[in-house]
Amino acid sequence: MYLNIGMIKCKHCSGKNFLKKGFRNTEHRGKIQKYFCKDCHKYFTNDDGFYRMRNKPEIITMSIDMYVSNLSSRKMRNQLKRHLNHKISHVSVLDWVRRYTLKVHKFIEKQGYNLGNSFYADETMINREGKLDRFWCCLDWDTRLITGFHYSLSANPIEAQEFLKKSIRKGKPKYIQTDAGVFYPRAFRKLFYSNKLGGLTIEHKIQNYQKTKIHNYRIETVFMKIKDRVIDFRGLKALWSAPILMTAVVIQHNFIENHSTTDEVPSERAGVNLELGENRWLDLIKLSATS
Repeated sequence: MYLNIGMIKCKHCSGKNFLKKGFRNTEHRGKIQKYFCKDCHKYFTNDDGFYRMRNKPEIITMSIDMYVSNLSSRKMRNQLKRHLNHKISHVSVLDWVRRYTLKVHKFIEKQGYNLGNSFYADETMINREGKLDRFWCCLDWDTRLITGFHYSLSANPIEAQEFLKKSIRKGKPKYIQTDAGVFYPRAFRKLFYSNKLGGLTIEHKIQNYQKTKIHNYRIETVFMKIKDRVIDFRGLKALWSAPILMTAVVIQHNFIENHSTTDEVPSERAGVNLELGENRWLDLIKLSATS
C-alpha cells in the first residue's frame, strides 16, 4: 500500500489546498515532509498514523507484531536493544499495542465481509491476576474469520446475548453451533425468535460433549492458539487493558497471519482486500489514519 497524496489534508482546517514546504528533522525518524496550507496559512505534517511518535513506524509495528505473536514486552525490548541497538521501555511496547489496536479495530469494523452460513461459537476462561474472566469467540468456518468476540467477568444469558449480537454484525449465518452451555438457549430465544432483530431467525445447533463425546472442535482450535498467547502474556493484568490485548490477538488472527489450514489470511478469504503489504500492521495503521 502506498500513500496517496489525496489522503493528505491540513490537520488545522482539513483543507487540501497545500504545497510542500521543507522538512522537520527528528532524532529517530529522520526528515519528515512539511506542508503549508494555503487556506489557513499554517504549517503541518501529514498524520500517517504515527503523528508525533518518536520511534520509526517500522520499529513500532515490528514490536506490535512480535508481541501479539509470541514475545513478552520485556523480551521485545531486549530484542530491539540486542539486534538494532535501539533502547525503549517495555511499557512503550504495551502502549503501542493498545494505542494502535484501538485505532485499527475501529477501522476494520467498517469493512464489508462475505461470510459463510456456518458459525461456531464458544467461551473460554482467561486468567487475569488470578481471576478467571470469560472470553467469547465466534468463528465463520468457511473463511476462518473470527466474526465477533466479547470479554466479560462471568458467563450468563445476558453476556451470551451481547456476544451473539457482536457475532452476527459482519454476516448472518444459517446456524450457530455452541456447546451445551445453559445460557445459550435463552440468549438465542431472546435474539432470534422475536422481533428484536427484525424477525431474524438463526438456527441454534448444540454439540453436547456429555452425550456425543465430541468437542465443538472447530472453535476449540482457535481457543488453543488464543490461550497459548495469553500464557505468553503471563496472564492478563488490568481489567481495562485485558479486552484491548485480546482484540489485538483477534486482529492478528483475522488480518495478519495466514491460517495454517487454508494458507490464506481470513479477512482476504472473506473478501476484504485492502492491498496490504508484507508489513500488514503498518498498512492497517496508515489506512486507519485516513479513514
